[in-house]
Amino acid sequence: MADIFGGTKVNMGISLLEGIGMGLVLSMIVGPVFFALIQNSIENGFRHSVFMALGILLSDSIYVLISYFGVSYLTNNPFFKAGLGYVGGAIMIGFGIVSFVKKGTPRPNSGGLPVQETPKRRRGFIKGLSLNGVNPFVFLFWISVAGLVQLRTRYTPIDIFLYYLGVLLTVFSIDLVKAYIAKKLSKFITPKLMLNMNRIVAVVLVVFGVRLLKFAIEQSV
Repeated sequence: MADIFGGTKVNMGISLLEGIGMGLVLSMIVGPVFFALIQNSIENGFRHSVFMALGILLSDSIYVLISYFGVSYLTNNPFFKAGLGYVGGAIMIGFGIVSFVKKGTPRPNSGGLPVQETPKRRRGFIKGLSLNGVNPFVFLFWISVAGLVQLRTRYTPIDIFLYYLGVLLTVFSIDLVKAYIAKKLSKFITPKLMLNMNRIVAVVLVVFGVRLLKFAIEQSV
């Protein structure tokens, strides 16, 4: 049965699942925000970390709007559309290579500043928003995701909405899970484990990048 956007319920389900898949990949990226969330949960508790995760969610949502609508505005040009695929694919492959070869991710610290004994939830929200928002690699990643979405010509507006909804809700949900089990898993989070996780994510990102390049080549033909 066709919906009002011209798609089907099956396609809508596929786009949501594809968004969840990308969200899982994004959630596995180990960086400063990952360690900050874990550290915050251990020091301040789960409820405080929920607000930090909400800050991360808001910054990701802002990047989604900027990257998607910015990219959408220019995609009427077929040369730009193909170029976007090449650039987005290169960004993802680059992320994958860097993640695979780097030796590890430093844990965050307070920078010598005193830590408040009674943390406020608003501070956690701002911390999540700022840590995620000031990272240029996060924006570059969302640009590459926007390129992937634009090259999927079968996507209707509702498919695009469900795709991004799947990505954002998956990232937020897994952030909450990370925060909830942080204290129990803290002794198991070793540099070696982080290195192996980075390499797994690296391979997945390269696969997505190659797939995006394939779409771009098809658009150029």
